[in-house]
Amino acid sequence: MHVLFVIDPLPLLKAYKDSSVAMMRALVKRGHSLSVALQGDLFIDGGKVLARATPITLRADADLHGHDWWQDSSAPADQPLAAFDAVLMRKDPPFDMEYVYSTHMLEYAQAQGAKVFNHGAAIRNHPEKLAITEFPEFTVPTLVTRDMARIRAFHAEHRDVIVKPLDGMGGTGIFRLREGELNLNAILETLTETGTRSIMAQRYIPEIVNGDKRILLIGGEPVPYSLARIPMAGETRGNLAAGGRGVAQPLSERDRYIAQAVAPRLAARGLLLVGLDVIGDYVTEVNVTSPTCFVEITEQTGFDVPEMFAKALERAVAATV
Repeated sequence: MHVLFVIDPLPLLKAYKDSSVAMMRALVKRGHSLSVALQGDLFIDGGKVLARATPITLRADADLHGHDWWQDSSAPADQPLAAFDAVLMRKDPPFDMEYVYSTHMLEYAQAQGAKVFNHGAAIRNHPEKLAITEFPEFTVPTLVTRDMARIRAFHAEHRDVIVKPLDGMGGTGIFRLREGELNLNAILETLTETGTRSIMAQRYIPEIVNGDKRILLIGGEPVPYSLARIPMAGETRGNLAAGGRGVAQPLSERDRYIAQAVAPRLAARGLLLVGLDVIGDYVTEVNVTSPTCFVEITEQTGFDVPEMFAKALERAVAATV
């Protein structure tokens, strides 16, 4: 296959731990070729969706801690997305309007015959925090609103809650509000921009001390290991970007039950790769933009997550022929 990655600038990727790079290496190992394009390289001309795509090769003996792990194999050229065997949307958030426009272009490209993963419409229709509301049986009490009075009432009922913006990533903007929080009003005013922006409030889950587990779903099947992002001492966020420590561990019986319940439903919508965030027994996010943790799980357990992904992509492409 010739696979196009829509991705962030390659020099910005930390190749030694980047999941997209791990995908590339697994695909090359299985005989496939690669091209890359930035989000800004997508365009529509004459009703056709194209990309300014650059073919690349990977350096087999590269130091993945450096910036020499790939090389352009030929000059960039404008090509229809439908000309590739698969298109992988791996652009990291922020999920801003430019990202939304990109999902529309990917959706249009699919109508023109492109094979896109995850599907453009599926990415757009699954906001990563709001998507958990589809699975209330697997979530703690959750409120989404911009009404500060409602949030204060929710806090008064549950006494210990987490509040967070709907478009944050890496743990940014997350606050724990304990009973008697003196800065309650100031925090809510800031997060809701004085009642003009919706946020999420959830009952605090004490099991966060054991880690915020990332469970990967690939092709409708769970990877048998999660990566528990364990918070630093005194911290309530397990995100690796917030200093959390990643520890791979086998899925618990509850983890597997949740994964097997939701994975087929998500896969049927064109979501080849999903990252469930689970704290204790509860789902807290459904990540569909560019889920990570491939490398950490593979290195700590020996289970080859990139290989599983490459095989699932091959099956998905074959199923569309």
